[in-house]
Amino acid sequence: MTARARRVTLTARARRVTLTARNRLVALAARCRPRTLRGRLSLVALTTAALVMVILTVVFHTVVRQHLQQQADDELRTRAAAVAATVDTRHRPVRVLETPDDAVLDTNVWIYAGNRLLEHPASTAPGDPLSRIAADLAARGSRHCAEVTAGDPIRLCAEPVGAVRPGAGPAAVVVTAMDLAPYRSSADTLLIASLALDATVLACTYVLTRLAVGRALRPVRAMTEQATRWSVVASEQRFGAGDRPVELTRLGASLDELLDRIRAVLRHEQQLTRELSHELRNPLARITAELDWWQARPRSTAETRATHASIADAADSMRTICETVLDDARADADTVPGTADVIAVLRRLAARLEAPGKITLTVAGPDPVVAGVPAVLLERIVAPLLDNALRYARTRVAIRVSPEPDGMRVAVVDDGPGVPAAFTAHLFQPGRRADPADGHGGAGLGLPLARRLARSAGGEVTYDPGHAPGACFAVDLPAG
Repeated sequence: MTARARRVTLTARARRVTLTARNRLVALAARCRPRTLRGRLSLVALTTAALVMVILTVVFHTVVRQHLQQQADDELRTRAAAVAATVDTRHRPVRVLETPDDAVLDTNVWIYAGNRLLEHPASTAPGDPLSRIAADLAARGSRHCAEVTAGDPIRLCAEPVGAVRPGAGPAAVVVTAMDLAPYRSSADTLLIASLALDATVLACTYVLTRLAVGRALRPVRAMTEQATRWSVVASEQRFGAGDRPVELTRLGASLDELLDRIRAVLRHEQQLTRELSHELRNPLARITAELDWWQARPRSTAETRATHASIADAADSMRTICETVLDDARADADTVPGTADVIAVLRRLAARLEAPGKITLTVAGPDPVVAGVPAVLLERIVAPLLDNALRYARTRVAIRVSPEPDGMRVAVVDDGPGVPAAFTAHLFQPGRRADPADGHGGAGLGLPLARRLARSAGGEVTYDPGHAPGACFAVDLPAG
């Protein structure tokens, strides 16, 4: 293997190791991330508080160090001013006056007259580092400070004494020194105290945040438990307004609307099931009757074929019913465009329905009349009305077709007892019947289905309360 190939291999291995380490870090971070909203909010609050506390601590420590250093410089200059009072610069050469307690004043003090050292601390020699730094400060001839960090930190400040001579600087310079260890110790103590305070504040912040978030989320847990109980027992209860914060009140209102929509969907599905059962009853009864009649005694070939044709027609009617009702039940379904010869469709429907022998069923109207709906939909709209008319009529049922300015109308008229005046407001409500014990079958679903199908096609089904005797139902549909 060449050197280049080895380098490529090592680079690929290093890249794989880097990716593996990165994936492990990502996985570890995902495992450590809190899974509950309470934990995440507490972590966010803790992180924010920690960031703020770190910034405040750094700023506080910086301000404290600068303040302590300023105090040390002020102390050094005060001592330098006290020592300068003992320096006589009015005569030449400059000399230092002897005063009581000058040993205290001379501690860590250097006095220079130009380049000449007049006094220095007894603990230092002229050539040691402190003396050299003091000499440098004195040579500048102005107020300057310097710091020695080797070992214990020591601060030195220079203070000019006497008038400044042209081209030669001040007559004398006093340099004072001070050990900064006590100041640094105070700064470190304050830093440790502030860190301990930060830790205490962060711990309290985390605990209080968890308690506050837990208390704030308590209504949410209660709402969750309520929703769980209600879903088990199918309760009609709602969250309502309640004594909750505004956000939770809005959440409760949204959940109530969602529950209402869910229950509306369930009612719609139940209604669809009942309507299908209602509509499929007649063709299923035809199939059963044909089979019973065919099995009752031996039949000829022609009779068997007629039975088969009748069964096939009933089965086709059932398929049409299912398709029509299911298409209308779809929320996003539009009525399929089409036209129908109304007279032909109604005659075919009348021939299919079985009318008792004493009832005359007639279809009257101009021919042709074209409706702007498919033939199967027209059948499904008129069939429940015609079925009801045949059920309650005494001697006759008439289907009358007439053109209208905005479309066409199909009126189904019978000479039965009619609809009680007190029940007319409930005619088109699903499951309602004027007299459930009247001995006639039915579930009260035909009229609501007819109206719903008519409205899906842009039409309407109405009842004429002024018609007498009997009942009159009118279907208004757009013209084709």
